[in-house]
Amino acid sequence: MPLRRSGPARRTRTVAAGTLVSFLSVLALPLALSGSAEASQAGQGPAHPEQDWMGSTIAAHEGIDRAADTEPQTSSSSVAGVDVSSHNGNVGWAALHKTGVRFAYVKATEGTAYKNPYFHQQYRGAYDAGMIHGAYHFALPNHSSGATQAKYFASHGGGWSKDGKTLPGALDMEYNPYGATCYGKSHAGMVSWIADFFRTYRAQTGRDAVIYTSANWWKTCTGNSSRFGKTNPLWIPRYASSVGTLPAGWRIHTIWQHTSSGKPVGDRNRFNGAYSRLKALANG
Repeated sequence: MPLRRSGPARRTRTVAAGTLVSFLSVLALPLALSGSAEASQAGQGPAHPEQDWMGSTIAAHEGIDRAADTEPQTSSSSVAGVDVSSHNGNVGWAALHKTGVRFAYVKATEGTAYKNPYFHQQYRGAYDAGMIHGAYHFALPNHSSGATQAKYFASHGGGWSKDGKTLPGALDMEYNPYGATCYGKSHAGMVSWIADFFRTYRAQTGRDAVIYTSANWWKTCTGNSSRFGKTNPLWIPRYASSVGTLPAGWRIHTIWQHTSSGKPVGDRNRFNGAYSRLKALANG
């Protein structure tokens, strides 16, 4: 009959085995974290979409002091607006309307795996407060095709209806918050991706999307393409006293984002025209 080993020896083996498992788990943790990051970059989902809002990468890449945001001198034929995303949380739209804000763009989506959890409060809230509203998509061109992201956007808040209060969706093209500035694309590749998004968005909604981009990013990542100036309204960020030089193809801008600090709520914008023209853009 075999001898049964006593308690202390068995406990020693159990502790040793447990220690080995813990040690191996610690070794595996960096690999797991690395795998998660790689999965994000491979297109399975953005890593920190709540930190990616319209203009969030512009100041950092173009050497702009966010703290220097000021209200620019504008003509009477312009309309005040804001853009918001999940980092703004629940927005007090009635109070904003009282300050003269008449339109709002709300981040709806990013890539093909993120939907703004505050979208309904922000998008519907702006509408209920009497503002003309619209939605925007934060592009991740290295995650999936332009067509795929346009369809995702259009079906998750980025659609359009001819109700006189809904602006066409906007495509947010700016510096990659997760890696290579131009998402690993050549000039021709980036222009092709944007064209794919615009073509699909128009097929989905009947409207040409607005494009948000800075002159510097446009030059760097598209080679200053002039392809879209006649079809897609331009929304340009520039945190100074004027809009400055526009990207190739556009003679005028439609919207100017003139602050990036998000204070007190959202980044501040000016529609380039009278309120009647803003309504005309909404009506198509």
